[in-house]
Amino acid sequence: MNFSMKPVLTGEKTVLRPFTADDAEAILEILDDPDVIRFTFPSQPGTLFTLEHLRAVYGARATQPDRLDLAVTDPATGELVGEVVLNEWDPVQRSCSFRTLIGPRGRDRGLGTEAVRLIVGHGFEQLGLHRISLGVYGNNHRARRVYEKVGFVVEGVLREAALRDGEWVDEVLMAILDHEWAAHKGHPEGRVSSTAR
Repeated sequence: MNFSMKPVLTGEKTVLRPFTADDAEAILEILDDPDVIRFTFPSQPGTLFTLEHLRAVYGARATQPDRLDLAVTDPATGELVGEVVLNEWDPVQRSCSFRTLIGPRGRDRGLGTEAVRLIVGHGFEQLGLHRISLGVYGNNHRARRVYEKVGFVVEGVLREAALRDGEWVDEVLMAILDHEWAAHKGHPEGRVSSTAR
């Protein structure tokens, strides 16, 4: 098992698809969003990313066997509104890390929650993962609610782990295990219908 196959995952509210170099402009716009900056980056993304750099990075995502990056799109418009990523893969422990970015056009419509469910379900059901973990800033309440809805469990807190906008914030460590996913997805809150192509 590896992450070489880059699927298209289709839900009721969103479609996850592999990235191409042409997605760089939409990603650059998302990376400029104040909330994305606040909860993700140490400084203004303009100093971190250029369009050419993002074209190279996202153009190469489809060929990387050790990670799975999928674009979160709105099926009604085809617009790219974010990304979901399984990375830091450990094939021996059958584990990986998870992260996501959802831009302003994808928020408060359930797209992010469904996107997380789709990729987590794919990780457990198709890739045979045992554990998916993440870190989230303690003040990122929107993301924490999504992760809890999907079934992630708090495993610990790194107290005052990061200085953000002049304030110390905690990093909350969360994870979900394969048997927890199997139990959680049967609950009405955890259900999502999906198809992979």
